[in-house]
Amino acid sequence: MKNTESESVGGPVPLSERLQRGDLMAECPSREVLKHVTSRWGVLVLLALQGGTHRFSELRRRISGVSERMLAQTLQWLEGDGLVKRVAYEVVPPHVEYSLTPLGREAAEKVRALADWIETSLPAISENWNQR
Repeated sequence: MKNTESESVGGPVPLSERLQRGDLMAECPSREVLKHVTSRWGVLVLLALQGGTHRFSELRRRISGVSERMLAQTLQWLEGDGLVKRVAYEVVPPHVEYSLTPLGREAAEKVRALADWIETSLPAISENWNQR
């Protein structure tokens, strides 16, 4: 969906700038991608795949606590957004591998910075939990 008002001469206007201007539409496609990338499991899938290609069962072990259904759904979302590459091999039993695309590696770096900041800031953050 091309919206000429939301694009500058140099290309698309960043989400943060659009938010500041107050023109962030509810049906904006970037909101859906943001939901996929920053979801509880989306972040962890991107981080897990930074280590290389993994099969579904390997990812499920690396990301403890995720159900098969949620992992499958998250991988489908990220694949649909072009961040994850899925390769299915025609063998019995089925063999499917997941890896990051170049765009996915870029996204993983961004969410990794946020996840690392959260982890290192957790002592200060948890102080606020104790003040409730």
